[in-house]
Amino acid sequence: MPPRATLEKLYDEHAQAVFAYALNLTRNEADAHDILQEVFLKLARQPETLAALREPRGYLLRLAHNQTMDLFRRQAVRQNRAEALSSEPETVFAPTADPDEATFRHSLAQALAELPPEQRAVVHLKLWEDMTFETIGAVLGISPNTAASRYRYGLDKLQARLRPLYEELRA
Repeated sequence: MPPRATLEKLYDEHAQAVFAYALNLTRNEADAHDILQEVFLKLARQPETLAALREPRGYLLRLAHNQTMDLFRRQAVRQNRAEALSSEPETVFAPTADPDEATFRHSLAQALAELPPEQRAVVHLKLWEDMTFETIGAVLGISPNTAASRYRYGLDKLQARLRPLYEELRA
């Protein structure tokens, strides 16, 4: 049987099992579809592998498992990088010679870093980019109402975190 026909037959017979396995591991339909696609792309790129298969379902599930583990590693690296970047608040504001202003800027940067990423994104776009909630919603793929509520929650957290410092600096 030609490699293409063999690949099509394997897909017809085992794609549902590979998808179900990937879905069970990832709990994400889009990721499971991506894994399914990667498994069969790998086979399509290496047609000589098709001829040597004795346990196709087991082999395909092992490929799906490996693809899933690779996905988890990539996601962990992205998450670690995002956490590392969010813990570097000093770069948010320009330096200043005024020690009170420097203290406030540093505290504000730390407070921003402590916000959940979705609130931090909305607060940044609203305050520093002067976007409307409608535009923020379009940029982030959320409704304007969701953008507004994330902004309010973010501002409330910033206010609670910074009020003592503000009062101290005002005195």
